[in-house]
Amino acid sequence: MNMRMLTPERLRLEAGFPLRVQPGQAGVSLAAEIDALRSIVNHSLERDGAILFSGFTPEGVEGFQRFAASFGHPLLNYEFGSTPRSQVDGKGVYTSTEYPAHRSIPLHNEQAYTTEWPMRIFFYCAKAAVSGGETPIADSRRVFQRISPALRKRFEEKRLMYVRNYGNGLDLTWQQVFNTDRHSDVEDYCRSRGIQCDWNEDGDLRTRQLVQGVAQHPRTRDWVWFNQAHLFHLSNLDEEMQEILLDTVGEEGLPRNVYYGDGSPLEADALAEIRGVLSECEVVFPWQTGDVLMLDNMLTAHSRKPFSGERKVVVAMAEGVSGNTLHTLS
Repeated sequence: MNMRMLTPERLRLEAGFPLRVQPGQAGVSLAAEIDALRSIVNHSLERDGAILFSGFTPEGVEGFQRFAASFGHPLLNYEFGSTPRSQVDGKGVYTSTEYPAHRSIPLHNEQAYTTEWPMRIFFYCAKAAVSGGETPIADSRRVFQRISPALRKRFEEKRLMYVRNYGNGLDLTWQQVFNTDRHSDVEDYCRSRGIQCDWNEDGDLRTRQLVQGVAQHPRTRDWVWFNQAHLFHLSNLDEEMQEILLDTVGEEGLPRNVYYGDGSPLEADALAEIRGVLSECEVVFPWQTGDVLMLDNMLTAHSRKPFSGERKVVVAMAEGVSGNTLHTLS
């Protein structure tokens, strides 16, 4: 279908990654053009992987929540998270990862460390930073293609085992991750998702989960690089922090780590290759206050640059998918 048939003259499309959608005149809100914007998303998101809605009149967090919820899927709760987030005004809207401003967050696909993830993820820039604070993206199809065939094969066949130890002041507590204070709730959640969970005598929790290293998009059928091995692996930390953690809790007690599915260690050169390819595929664009970025989470990875000054970017997620069966969850 010709995009000109879908796009009113009052909207402007700029090809690229991300695809940029802008109003043709000032004072136009996302809500006012929602029908046309849904048509653009339905036609373009799974082709382009990322759409940036820029230049529309900011409508605040509540307006963003309504926009994100208007595409036919209820917004998801942030469950089994790996980073600290706080819910903000508006159901299903959370702060972006609460991480020190001077640190960067590597490229990753949301919740690719487990077997359930959102197919769509939305970011709203409520306030752009004075400097930095961009949300770079990368085409996960391109990343997959650039990873060497031998490494792709290892990740596909061996899969990955993520190991997490909660609390001890080193990472999120299990109460934060599972949104409960009850051991039985945690055990039920883990049992239903094939997560091995063990409590030690101090009441602390360790989980292990065997998950995918690569994945196939259920609709486009594209193969994508889909994991967080480079982020969970101990080598993601600086050398001083690695030494401190190993001396303090040992490898078994690390807050998080990742292995091949058979328990064998990931090779240093494999992790270096992954990080190198991600760096090559990174695309950076500046935020403007009021911008909304919509991603197909399987097709596009995202990250965060360091920043100075106040920055407020919030997130919503929708259309939960199970990697075990790749069916849409109700």
